[in-house]
Amino acid sequence: MKHRCGWANANDLERVYHDTHWGVPLHDDRVLFEFLVLEGAQAGLSWDTILKKRNAYKEAYDDFDFYKIAAYDDAKIEELMQNDGIIRNRRKILSSIRNAGAFIKIRDEFGSFDKYIWAFVGERPIDNSLQSIHDMPAKTELSEKISRDLKKRGFSFVGPVIVYAFMQSVGMVNDHEIGCFRYEKCKKMADK
Repeated sequence: MKHRCGWANANDLERVYHDTHWGVPLHDDRVLFEFLVLEGAQAGLSWDTILKKRNAYKEAYDDFDFYKIAAYDDAKIEELMQNDGIIRNRRKILSSIRNAGAFIKIRDEFGSFDKYIWAFVGERPIDNSLQSIHDMPAKTELSEKISRDLKKRGFSFVGPVIVYAFMQSVGMVNDHEIGCFRYEKCKKMADK
């Protein structure tokens, strides 16, 4: 039987996400934007809730095409507010639209969001070598620094806790427990 991180054993959806996505270094701007939206939507909720709604988000948000999202108008906002497949929180919806515009500005400045965000970790994931889930921080000095910079650039719903969860999701940090079967695999991905 495979040993997984302590948080990833509640259901099949969590296990699949943990076993295939969490902690894997991601560099595709569309997917990075997806996780910014999903992590912001998660604020105050469980990640399991967001995982259950992930496919509905992809459909509702034009497969996370940040150019389309930045152009959403009032009619689209109302459409999203009526969509029970996503979190129908007006502040979070408006934030995702505003964040799409800020995301595009970063791409224009740096060539890609990937170059901008990965520069914070020197293009290489941080390996925290956690013994257990109890060692996992909710935020770090680095997530606070990134949060401040994102906010300065016009983003919202990017507090240090949300940013740290984003960093975990996109593999900027390897927070798999060292006894987890994914720990070494994600560590090796960092070497590529």
